Amino acid sequence: MPRGVRYRELDWFLLGVVLLVAAVGLLEIYSTTVNHPRFANMHLRQLTWVGLGLVVMLVVARLDYHTLLDQAPWIYVATLGGLVAVLVLGREIFGARRWLEIAGYTFQVSEVAKWSIIVVLAKFLGELRSEVLTLKDMAKVAVLVGVPIVLIAAQPDLGTALTLVPIAATGVFLAGLRWKHAAVLALVAVLLLPVGWYLLKPYQRERVVAFANPGHSPQGSGYQTMQSKIAVGSGAFWGKGMGKGSQNQLGFIPVRHAEFIVAAYAEEQGFAGVLLALGLYLTLLLRLLHNAETAADRSGALLVTGVFSLLAFHLLVNVGMVLGWMPVTGIPLPLLSYGGSATLSTFMMLGLVMSVRMRRFVNL
Repeated sequence: MPRGVRYRELDWFLLGVVLLVAAVGLLEIYSTTVNHPRFANMHLRQLTWVGLGLVVMLVVARLDYHTLLDQAPWIYVATLGGLVAVLVLGREIFGARRWLEIAGYTFQVSEVAKWSIIVVLAKFLGELRSEVLTLKDMAKVAVLVGVPIVLIAAQPDLGTALTLVPIAATGVFLAGLRWKHAAVLALVAVLLLPVGWYLLKPYQRERVVAFANPGHSPQGSGYQTMQSKIAVGSGAFWGKGMGKGSQNQLGFIPVRHAEFIVAAYAEEQGFAGVLLALGLYLTLLLRLLHNAETAADRSGALLVTGVFSLLAFHLLVNVGMVLGWMPVTGIPLPLLSYGGSATLSTFMMLGLVMSVRMRRFVNL
């Protein structure tokens, strides 16, 4: 660590907001699982993951982010190797290979891929000499991001694969994307929609249909969205109180401790509680933008904006899914939803932010 850079330079305000969000998540995970023996002590496991995540964050923060950027090629290769290993050796659960089992613990490599792509793109885009991206530069970005997207989508995990898109989009925009190139990319994306529909798995198509018409299959693909909206509406303004939500406690809300935790939270804490949680997330995102603005160099700013875009995308998609404004995906809400790999990945990314923050006054 360079001389003069100490842990006192951490963004303690950001850390405080992060811990508040995690605390809200722990309380809601406890509420959604305490009366169900199958999920006993899940809140304690999440507490363990949060504790480990804090340690990981401090370790990453202590590393000079320039050192990580220098290792970006190896980080990328290791990530691709891990994703291939998942497809070959991964543990299959409900027809999907998304986890590697290591020493009795299952680990989702795709979560680390998010962190990896942020580092790789910050390295590549931060070293460009031109203020405007060329088509060649954009093609390289497409390959760098496209390969892990294909590997993750093959698991299949389309939701997680899509989370890499906003990271790339934000990066190329800040690196100097021309508007005419952006228009061409948008047109190509629209033209490829029929191809994308053809490549979707049957259950993925059902989710899209259910999004467009939840009543199409109220006991099938539309069940999750309908039960979620019922829970959100029944919470009214003040909510029913912790542990008193009928949709939650009776098990009508699917995966209420993970992807649909916002629905359970809205039922028990009401609109007022949701406003509080969203206010914390907004504060977190604004603080990330502040850290991007004060970064010592372009690469540091790209690292922080990459984390910002990913967390913002997770928030937008997850809340939109709960309200029926977006198709159901497996995208959790960072820090609030249960999940070991996702929690560690989030703290790893926050460690990148802290590393940039701690070196904002260091002469480079």
